[in-house]
Amino acid sequence: MTNDHKNILKGLESADSIKVIETLEELRASGKVSDIPVLIELLHLSQNPEIKAKISGLFATLKESDAVPLIIDAIQNQKYAPELKELVSSCWENGLDYSNYLSLFVGLLIENDFLVAFEAYTVIVNMTAKIDQEKIDIEIDRLEAAMRTTTDQKKELMLDVVDFLPSIGF
Repeated sequence: MTNDHKNILKGLESADSIKVIETLEELRASGKVSDIPVLIELLHLSQNPEIKAKISGLFATLKESDAVPLIIDAIQNQKYAPELKELVSSCWENGLDYSNYLSLFVGLLIENDFLVAFEAYTVIVNMTAKIDQEKIDIEIDRLEAAMRTTTDQKKELMLDVVDFLPSIGF
């Protein structure tokens, strides 16, 4: 990592929220995938709604597929449960390929409150990559089992996903 980039990242540690926000703006242009864990931690620790919104905005515009495992790791980390909705929504907003994680998103749809479930649903129905039919069938079975014990609101989402999944199977 160049010293310039290290200096930019130092701005994220500032107690001055204006400085942090300026740094986030700078990262929009010069950020690297390796910055993602630092940004996730800041999203977690910051109480400032503007800083949180800027970080979510950065994640929503990610274009490097190397970012996918880093976002997935954060989604799976209990420590970042308070940020789950933002992290999951960034997955459909950035349009990267999360099809290898279909099972994770189905789990999020089944196990979480409606807000997180809706974000997971949106990730799933925006998947375009083809997924092995066997995996699709497993997830459809999971959803059908979960529909028996969930809220009507979430049941609607699950029914949509059950209808959608065969279209990306092969």
